[in-house]
Amino acid sequence: MISLRAPREIFEKRVQKFQSILRENNVDGAVIRALSTFTYFTGTRWLRPSLLIPSEGEPTVLVVEGEAEEFKRRSWIDDVVEYQDAESLMAMVVSWIKSNGYKRVGLEFSVERDAYLLFYKVFKRLNPQVEVVDILDYTFQLRMVKDEWEKENIRKAGRIANKGMKLAGEVISPGMSELEIASEVGHLLTKEGSEDPKVYVSTTPRVHAEPFRDAYVKKDSIVTVVIGADYNNYYANMARTFVVGEVNKEVRRAMQVKERAYELAIRETKPDKKFIEIEKKIAELYRHERFEEYYIKGYTHSVGLLIEEPPITTIVVAHRFWKIMRDMVLAIVHPPLMLPEGAIKHEDTFIVEDEMEKVT
Repeated sequence: MISLRAPREIFEKRVQKFQSILRENNVDGAVIRALSTFTYFTGTRWLRPSLLIPSEGEPTVLVVEGEAEEFKRRSWIDDVVEYQDAESLMAMVVSWIKSNGYKRVGLEFSVERDAYLLFYKVFKRLNPQVEVVDILDYTFQLRMVKDEWEKENIRKAGRIANKGMKLAGEVISPGMSELEIASEVGHLLTKEGSEDPKVYVSTTPRVHAEPFRDAYVKKDSIVTVVIGADYNNYYANMARTFVVGEVNKEVRRAMQVKERAYELAIRETKPDKKFIEIEKKIAELYRHERFEEYYIKGYTHSVGLLIEEPPITTIVVAHRFWKIMRDMVLAIVHPPLMLPEGAIKHEDTFIVEDEMEKVT
């Protein structure tokens, strides 16, 4: 019995489009190791995978010995080959390249799990005659714009994230550790069907806050919670800052200004605009309100098979000059105001349309 979570035609078309891009760029084939891209093409998350996609013909998946039967149950790909160890895995990849006479092979230069620099170094040593092409832009050329099945998964993920944030607001209290809060919320997210949820909690000024067991909620403070809930591997992302007791006027004012930046970003984010246009308006608001020194640039990032994926205007400056496209899924407004009292965030996931569709 096949457990594929969507019609196989969706994934077949993705591979076919990708193969067209490879041919257009004279790339003979691609070795996919990044987990999210592997999931995008195969239809299932699978750790330690290798996906071989020729510019023409059928793809091949390499999995650890004993995994093939279960993998086939969860994917549409028929050609699944087992390997015993790292040496045999690399031997299979080398054989695939040499037997087909490939001269230009694509690798995805990603920071993701399994897309290791070490793999690249070993690959180059074993294939000195092969030109390696970075295909990250090719894969995200496809992934940036979401189809209807992807958007529906993200909507469902949004409903799960909403429940998690509601619980966070109910359980946060003085004396709780960040880890305890994350545990409560994460447990609910998994019960609701999120297979790989992300919960970040900060009681101190930190932009990205994996929870500490020895950082505690203080009386008269702020606590920021960031949730990434997934459904069928697709994420929705949201963040809120909760007030515990009483806080000073400057913190209250910062929260109000952050809310205005959030509303400005939603109002201004439209198809065909450049991200930098909205970025400049948000920066001007913070300058006017004298919060410029607390502002971290880059107002949005895409959400999909990763909680944060290209375009990532918060990290990659060049992405700020990209045009916004219809059916992108964006987290708005991502960066916090970094006050001495803590990080102030208000972030939701939106599907880009003429009228933005709020998912969380």
